Amino acid sequence: MRILLSNDDGILGPGLIALEKIARTLTDDVWIVAPELDQSGSSHSLTLRDPLRIREISDKKFAINGTPTDCVLIGVNHIMKQVKPDLVLSGVNYGANLAEDITYSGTVAAAMEAVIIGIPAIAMSQVIHYGQPAHWATSEHHAPLVLKQLLKQDLDPNVLININFPNVAPADIKGIRLTKQGQRQIEGELEERTDPRGKKYYWIGAINYNGIGERGTDLEAVAHNCISVTPLTLDLTHYQTLEKFENVFC
Repeated sequence: MRILLSNDDGILGPGLIALEKIARTLTDDVWIVAPELDQSGSSHSLTLRDPLRIREISDKKFAINGTPTDCVLIGVNHIMKQVKPDLVLSGVNYGANLAEDITYSGTVAAAMEAVIIGIPAIAMSQVIHYGQPAHWATSEHHAPLVLKQLLKQDLDPNVLININFPNVAPADIKGIRLTKQGQRQIEGELEERTDPRGKKYYWIGAINYNGIGERGTDLEAVAHNCISVTPLTLDLTHYQTLEKFENVFC
């Protein structure tokens, strides 16, 4: 199996080191195409107004001065165009990608781009408490088993998998749960500051939220120290509303 790795924390992100260790439990044919710099929060964005450049770091390892989406697009269609990857793994993200995080996440977006291109993809994130060390050993220890189980399944071509590892030591994981995307009450942290010339500027900080989510959600699973495995679809249609509006414009 040929695997392409990417992330949104950048080519120097510690989670990418963990991801490579995880990928090499599955195959020796591992390629890395990741952003040159941190692209957290970039979502599914493309670079359209600046040229993209490829920097070859070593054999099968490249940095791109663009977004995670750019990296997967160039990785699959240019760097690996002769023999394309069988699987794309994105992460391991420094921080959770749960509930509404998914819509902002460059990590999830890299997996999304792979699925759009026609390649199965899985995004992985390590939940953290900001200011504290990440439990990378938890992802490294448990991810191979989760991935091997998933890769035995027949994945829908329009579905990507989003995995979150709780912020605990490997031995404290309580299990693996198949979950749906949660929803939470968000209190965005927007700080207003003043520069030395007296002009105001704003800094978007960490997002505060309340609750652990409904039963069966990614939020609830992680809150109970379980690994969350959430299938996500590219189809954003809300079918109940589609049916409800069926005769509105007739």
